[in-house]
Amino acid sequence: MSKLSEEDIEKRLIRLPEWEYYDNAIHAEFEFENFKDCFSAMSRIAFECEALNHHPEWTNVYNVLKISLNTHDVDGVTLKDFKLAEAIELIVEEEEEE
Repeated sequence: MSKLSEEDIEKRLIRLPEWEYYDNAIHAEFEFENFKDCFSAMSRIAFECEALNHHPEWTNVYNVLKISLNTHDVDGVTLKDFKLAEAIELIVEEEEEE
């Protein structure tokens, strides 16, 4: 998997308005109704991460989940990161609808 250029990253981020590019990774922060909803989303995201064999750096404090994605093998952002970011977006959207 090859590292994307900054221009390619910025173009792809147009479809993911919750995400930003800085520090050689894409980042997002999601706020949920409560801890239970946040943890539920994290659990669902964890299954997706395992399926894609790609794992985020993330932190959780109460109802806030912060996620950073990059591909360590190439020291940058790849299509693999965007595939996981898109899956995370779908999970978060579903969680918000419940």
